[in-house]
Amino acid sequence: MLEAQGLIRDYPGKGRLLRKATPVRALKGVDLVLRQGRTLSVVGESGCGKSTLARILTLIDPATDGTLLIDGKAVDIARFRPSAELRRKVRIVFQNPYGSLNPRQKVGDALAEELLLNTGLGAAERRARIGEMLERVGLSGAHAGRYPHMFSGGQRQRIAIARALMVNPRILILDEPVSALDLSVQAKVLNLLADLQRDFDLSYIFISHDLSVVRRISDEVMVMQAGEVVERGSRNAVFGDPQHPYTRQLLAATPSTDTGAIRARLARRAALRAARGA
Repeated sequence: MLEAQGLIRDYPGKGRLLRKATPVRALKGVDLVLRQGRTLSVVGESGCGKSTLARILTLIDPATDGTLLIDGKAVDIARFRPSAELRRKVRIVFQNPYGSLNPRQKVGDALAEELLLNTGLGAAERRARIGEMLERVGLSGAHAGRYPHMFSGGQRQRIAIARALMVNPRILILDEPVSALDLSVQAKVLNLLADLQRDFDLSYIFISHDLSVVRRISDEVMVMQAGEVVERGSRNAVFGDPQHPYTRQLLAATPSTDTGAIRARLARRAALRAARGA
């Protein structure tokens, strides 16, 4: 579905008196392969290049160097403007749903905008499509007449997902899509994403720093550090037998939800307090 080979992205640096500005390299030769119907998760700390990679994969920013292929065809938006058909294939869902929705625009109008820009559907067909998609993400057609501030965070993210799906994409780039939500709401949105992937045969690139979420949703995992890929593999391989020290460091810093691990940690703390008291 999607392949990247040696992606590099440079940003202008700050120059100094009598010294030329040195570019800042945000991506340093990133390779990846996304297969149909699968989820590839990209993990790493803030500033590692995850969001820069997302903007290149969704054709928002060009790569400085390297090759991006979608459906086996090379894409270079720095030289050629991508076609409407190509843009429909790849859509993005951002971290903050309220920030990605126009607060002065009704939800139905936001969804209709995607159809107006990308299809030739008539007004009645657009209304039907909007109602169908809102129901598909767990809302109702009646919500089309409301404004974003009238919804909870989880509902707004469902609206953002519905908007991304309006033009029947094949690939969704999910940039920290649940990090701004409560844990209970996160679980519901992740279940929705799993259902949509199965029903529409979608391929996901899931970008996150939350390894507990990544472990739940991924088929394959790619670990990034300072613009480079330091480890990649199946979910079981990366979580079960991490090879790179940075990956092991990330896993060690992730709180465990296993009951046995929690009890053992509490027992160690109690023993430590008892030893200090003695």
